[in-house]
Amino acid sequence: MVVNSTFDTERRRDSMTERLTRDGSLLVNDAAGEWGVHPMTVRRDFEYFVDQGIAKRVRGGIIALRGDSFRHRRHLNATAKDAIAMKMLDLVESDSVIALDSSTTISVFAERLTKLRGVTVITNGLPAFEALRGRDGIQVFLTGGEQEVQNDSLVGPLAEAALSHFLIGTAFVSTMSLDPGVGAGENTLAQVSYKRALAARSGRLVLAIDASKLGTQARFRSFDFSEIDVLVTDLGPSDPRLDPYRDLVGEIR
Repeated sequence: MVVNSTFDTERRRDSMTERLTRDGSLLVNDAAGEWGVHPMTVRRDFEYFVDQGIAKRVRGGIIALRGDSFRHRRHLNATAKDAIAMKMLDLVESDSVIALDSSTTISVFAERLTKLRGVTVITNGLPAFEALRGRDGIQVFLTGGEQEVQNDSLVGPLAEAALSHFLIGTAFVSTMSLDPGVGAGENTLAQVSYKRALAARSGRLVLAIDASKLGTQARFRSFDFSEIDVLVTDLGPSDPRLDPYRDLVGEIR
């Protein structure tokens, strides 16, 4: 069956990205049969992956460009990240000060922040800053600091010190993992340090995380549940996968 809607295109590409990451390659004819679309549609999907820098062409298909780059992770679970971003829009008030971290999930959120009035944004994420720069209704500030290439972000004492100049109402962050027993986690200590500084400077902490990270543990602990005010996921509010977290977080969206 040929699927033409934008939503189904995004969902198909999301599924293809997960398969590409797992198997390392995709062939045109195999993909056409598995996802029920014309080979020309698959070739357009593959061209999209090449343009995004997450794959390269080979005879009959594509192979994954391996690595933990921001650009690669930005397109993993893309449909879930977009669903999370849309949920968080209601948490941004006019004439407020908000902070965005440098995660891929929050960069998607930054891209969706439109039609706002008088909102001040502070971020250490270079993609988030680029998405918001010059946008009507938003005044955006980029922290200083040392560049962390893996997350396309600025970290360190200068980045953390910049937060002290703002009265941050809500901080929007994501993490690498969230386990009901140990809390949230990151894979670099620089991210842990910055995010903890951000939480300490903010009136409300919103944690955005897709379902694939629930019940997992990263290398370093970043937040306890007592520090998280709102948990936002791509799941429905009654999904049983959220049950372990209902008594740990004040609000789940």
